[in-house]
Amino acid sequence: MNCPKCGTHLAEGSSFCSACGNRLGTAGVPPSPRQPSGYSGAHGIHIDEDSRGQGSGYNYEVLHQPSFSLAVIKLQAEQSIQAEAGAMVSMSANVELQSQMKGGLFGAIKRAAGGESAFVSTFTARGGPGEVTFAPGAPGDIAAIELSNQTFFVQSTSYLAGDASLTVDTKWGGAKSFFGGEGLFVLLVQGQGLLLVSSFGAIHRKRLQGGERYVVDTGHLVAWEGTTQYTLRKAAAGFFRSVMSGEGIVAEFTGPGELLIQTRNLAALAGLLKPFFPSQSGGGGFSLGS
Repeated sequence: MNCPKCGTHLAEGSSFCSACGNRLGTAGVPPSPRQPSGYSGAHGIHIDEDSRGQGSGYNYEVLHQPSFSLAVIKLQAEQSIQAEAGAMVSMSANVELQSQMKGGLFGAIKRAAGGESAFVSTFTARGGPGEVTFAPGAPGDIAAIELSNQTFFVQSTSYLAGDASLTVDTKWGGAKSFFGGEGLFVLLVQGQGLLLVSSFGAIHRKRLQGGERYVVDTGHLVAWEGTTQYTLRKAAAGFFRSVMSGEGIVAEFTGPGELLIQTRNLAALAGLLKPFFPSQSGGGGFSLGS
């Protein structure tokens, strides 16, 4: 098949042109083999397999996956995209950066309490097209999710950037989430447009049928659809058994809906590295274990 806009030859079933970013029609495109039959009740998480796409006033591409991902956003003139403070890697000289406390003082306090920066960065291409690149602080992947009037929950440390039209709010995650080491809040993202989320390690997708239950360690959560219901509980029955299992608080989800799970846990890595950090009570040298 060929792109109707620029004529580039494309593989059958392509969603976007790899040369110009033009969105192609879906007629004749076979359903994704990853979607199980009978999956219903949710829109699903729309991530392009070639990690390229376009939205209102921009094209995007995710490079160097899955370990050292970089999101490249090409903005049309006077178009904007918002990102977590500190997420920017590079940008064109004509891109204007503005930082503000979105949602006012109360919104900034909620974001800070949820583990996010109190400030939101807005990048706008002035006088012509421009480019901005984003990356997370830890090695891992970036998922470019196309929201279609959907609601998503995002682990606070996984939000990277998104369409300026999206509504991003900090929501109370329940007192039990504090004991899971994941903070008291999660991010609620709603609307239509591009949402970039990041992971520590690669991203594993899990779709749940209506009524299907699935358990995920809270340290491995990235994002999940708002159609899913979840509760937080101990990994095993009884406090002692839960501690001995090496697991703490887990989230039990009930479908329909889809989850994004990261294959590595940053808190677990920090625990492994702790014996190699300088001892605060010692003479200042490194402790390499016994």
